[in-house]
Amino acid sequence: MCKVLQVSTSGYYYWLKHPVGVRAGKEQELVEQIKQVYEQSKRRYGSPRIAVELKEQGVHVSRPRVARLMQKHQVKSIIRKKYRMQTTDSSHAYTVAENHLSRDFQATGPAEKWVSDLTYIRTGEGWLYLTVVLDLADRKVVGWALSQTMEAEATTVAAWQMAIRNRPLSHSLLFHSDRGVQYACSAFREQLEGVPVVQSMRYCFESQGF
Repeated sequence: MCKVLQVSTSGYYYWLKHPVGVRAGKEQELVEQIKQVYEQSKRRYGSPRIAVELKEQGVHVSRPRVARLMQKHQVKSIIRKKYRMQTTDSSHAYTVAENHLSRDFQATGPAEKWVSDLTYIRTGEGWLYLTVVLDLADRKVVGWALSQTMEAEATTVAAWQMAIRNRPLSHSLLFHSDRGVQYACSAFREQLEGVPVVQSMRYCFESQGF
């Protein structure tokens, strides 16, 4: 067999004792190290982060080689979609105000134009919702509310009540926001009754911002 395959007898017996070549053995060892880091990351790490982790462990290997070995041995990171919290629910039956602001962000004096929005903050204990009322005259936050729910009473109503306490209205005010249910609902619009204010809402196809 050695004569037919043109290999030395000593080489054949070495192969019997060492069936895996030195290079193949090192590659297999590296694959095991890659899999170990991969499992420790709960299968989330891709080749860049695995390569960095291995280098920190003293294993000098390039990212392209890690990528090749991961592909060869079908080690794939789990791609998770980023969770996107939705704070604007414009699918409601409430009346929607016209866009009276029309992207004119200039104001000649305080309490002439206010803009408001609702966002979210991720904390160790869960999500918190922040509602802010901003006066365009001096870009000052005149009212805000931090809540654990998205109910109007805890968000837009609370922020509005703080705003009119901090900066009482003496003339007509333009109040601009998105078309979210927190601004369009009866609970919030009742706050505007008897107050010299014109409600304005941006068009649904406008980009984020006021």
